[in-house]
Amino acid sequence: MEDVVTRPAVFILLGPPGAGKGTQARMLTEAFGLVQLSTGDMLRAAVAAGTPAGLAARSVMEAGGLVSDEIVLGILKERMRQPDIRAGVILDGFPRTAAQAAALDDLLAENGQTVSAAIALEVDDEAMIDRVAGRFTCAACGEGYHDRHKQTARPGVCDKCGGTEFTRRADDNAETARERLSAYHAQTAPLIAHYDDLGVLERVDAMGSIAAVSQQLARIVSRVSA
Repeated sequence: MEDVVTRPAVFILLGPPGAGKGTQARMLTEAFGLVQLSTGDMLRAAVAAGTPAGLAARSVMEAGGLVSDEIVLGILKERMRQPDIRAGVILDGFPRTAAQAAALDDLLAENGQTVSAAIALEVDDEAMIDRVAGRFTCAACGEGYHDRHKQTARPGVCDKCGGTEFTRRADDNAETARERLSAYHAQTAPLIAHYDDLGVLERVDAMGSIAAVSQQLARIVSRVSA
């Protein structure tokens, strides 16, 4: 009997800025042993390691250019070959456009894989603007908080690591949030139709509590990974 080759599951979280993609991805990595693959982190690691795709990215960045989709896909391809992703991955920040989604489909097909589930975190735009405008983050461990929705248990002290330094992104304000939502609807939201056509789209009401959304996501990951 031939051995059955198990391919790592590939999950994508779709949703506008403030929908909680980062928080939920971290919780899924802890619960299921998945690896969260951020395009920015992969890019920096590839450049530091001097991989072929990393060297290509470095030359572009040193020239002041934008790293192309082709290079990003090359870096993702390199990363997907590493042994620590056996349990599966969550893609963070990629794909963002229909062209990137199609290229990702082709990349996965080369290895006999497909996207296991594309999970759309469905939210209300005005609520997202409120969420984004109040966000702040622990400078030490990256745990996220909010002025109204998720304050630290002790004022000025991170619940996770005990850090006392916090940061706010300069673009976490209402005006920028509206611009980013507009860009999301124009470029990224069409991916929902793409993955719906492929039969791998899952919809989650992301307006509930972090715990409630996490439970919905956990059920999807458990079912798809079974």
